[in-house]
Amino acid sequence: MAHSEHLFAPYIRILGKGRKGSRSLTQEEAFDAMSLILDNRVEEVQLGAFLMLLRVKEETPEELAGFIQAARDVIAITPPATTIDLDWSSYAGKRRHLPWFLLAARLLTDNGVTVFMHGAKGHTEGRIYTQDLLSHVGLPEATSVEQAQQQLTQNRFSYLSLEHFCPKLADIINLRPILGLRSPVHTLARMLNPFSATASIQGIFHPGYRPTHQEAALILNDPHVAVIKGEGGEIERNPDVPCLVQSVHNSQRFDEQWPALFLKRHRKPDHLNPQQLADLWSGKYTDEYAEATIIGTTAIVLHFLGACKTQLDAQEKAKQLWKSRVVSIS
Repeated sequence: MAHSEHLFAPYIRILGKGRKGSRSLTQEEAFDAMSLILDNRVEEVQLGAFLMLLRVKEETPEELAGFIQAARDVIAITPPATTIDLDWSSYAGKRRHLPWFLLAARLLTDNGVTVFMHGAKGHTEGRIYTQDLLSHVGLPEATSVEQAQQQLTQNRFSYLSLEHFCPKLADIINLRPILGLRSPVHTLARMLNPFSATASIQGIFHPGYRPTHQEAALILNDPHVAVIKGEGGEIERNPDVPCLVQSVHNSQRFDEQWPALFLKRHRKPDHLNPQQLADLWSGKYTDEYAEATIIGTTAIVLHFLGACKTQLDAQEKAKQLWKSRVVSIS
């Protein structure tokens, strides 16, 4: 007896019907496909095939926009009463350097910027993740949407793991060691902005994804979005190389190149010691690469948020904030 076709099968067929017959999904098709996935109406074998077909061809801005729309509809978080200035995604983890960007986030929140950070951990071997190091820099972690809302109001910062606001996407990210490859979920998670922050900044590892993020933001009418090729794929300016910031502000694209801060590249450390995060902040430890990373990352955010009009002003302001920081970690 013939079996009727599964309702998800057409989306796999669109992507996988050979070199001449396959095509990308439309935004509407991508929305429908991700809606089925998030509603647990897709078989595991179908999900694996779908993700890897997308990975081979790489997702289009229209597909990414459809996926994000579907995920936002499922998440549907009521924003807290306080205004959130910046959505900061952290999904890559660090391997070559410590996550110095956490001290940039601390510096910003200590100076009036409200930051919501979200991410996931443990999906790639050999990396250290934000969630495990928050206590080293005095930044709070939430385990529920409600607690995150309270922390944002009281502390101007909260980190919430993806598993606590969209567990299905967290499950898919954790397929990374099984599939052996990242999937489009690693991209769309960065762009979720679940608390509807005024602006969103994203870090990527592969430069080709910068314009994909930019175009998807335009399709979604997200008002203020910036994306950089950050160190290790996180939102962290590498001071040894130029940094291109591709952004969208009120439906207009902007590309801005930030210069390298050193003439020669620094040697990466032989091992990563998380205690150095706290020691650098308190002044017990010095590292010109780390300080330049923190100041440079802070400068990009200040400029992106409109707090400083020029790169030079932003860099100088970030230096002042670093020098005048309250050195105790609490």
